[in-house]
Amino acid sequence: MALPTPAGWDCHAHVFGPYERYPLAAQRSYTPPEATVAQYLALLDRLGLSHGVLVHPSAYGDDASLLLDVLASHERLRGVMVLRAEQQPALAGLRDRGVRAARFSHRSGAAGNFAGSASFDDLLALAPALADAGLHAELWTDCRALPELAPRLRALPVPVVIDHMGGFDASAGVDEPGFRTLLKLVESGHAWVKLCAYRNLLGRPDFEAGRVFHEALLAANPLRLLWGSDWPHLRVEPAPDAAELLATFRRWTGDEALATQILVANPAALYA
Repeated sequence: MALPTPAGWDCHAHVFGPYERYPLAAQRSYTPPEATVAQYLALLDRLGLSHGVLVHPSAYGDDASLLLDVLASHERLRGVMVLRAEQQPALAGLRDRGVRAARFSHRSGAAGNFAGSASFDDLLALAPALADAGLHAELWTDCRALPELAPRLRALPVPVVIDHMGGFDASAGVDEPGFRTLLKLVESGHAWVKLCAYRNLLGRPDFEAGRVFHEALLAANPLRLLWGSDWPHLRVEPAPDAAELLATFRRWTGDEALATQILVANPAALYA
């Protein structure tokens, strides 16, 4: 008998707490409410998804104990850790513990990198070791930074997943040079992108301004696209309903077979 088709992956979420067991880092830029793994698993069930990817949040600093404990207890979850070159992290064995990637940040502006995040220089230093360990890289960046970063991204020995659709500027449009750089990276297969648009659309009356960016990425290379809920929607009030975000993804994608490709086959290549 053929096995049933997996229901799909949410490729970007975070968990917090319970804080009596997993306290936040003393030095942090925000203090989120608890968002436990039990709550997240209930969300996956409500969305009809089989698997989730938990991304190590900066509010935990370098402490990955919550992430690793959750991965050890839940086979349907995978993890993305913050790893810094200066710590000379031991990467061997992380894949066996459910970790699939390391997360780094580089955004435009004076700050560029953020407290609790590993830098783009960390990515450059760790990339060969990540490749040896069977891990990929995930990058929080924005389209204004991408033209500078693109040549180095193309040269990396590991797959690179770009969060939040590259932080596109909805007012600048799809022909903005940074977003065109993102499209070229996706088209050539040098980058994967998480289709999580809403953070780039805050303050707008609705999310429809993001549709043309979604459609442009679909046209560039649907085999390099993933979907993420971004639950629990940190520092966004009011928080969106993840079910509505998933429904918007399906509506913008249009074709159910293509939506299944993005929800099932594509993430399995990186996270299974």
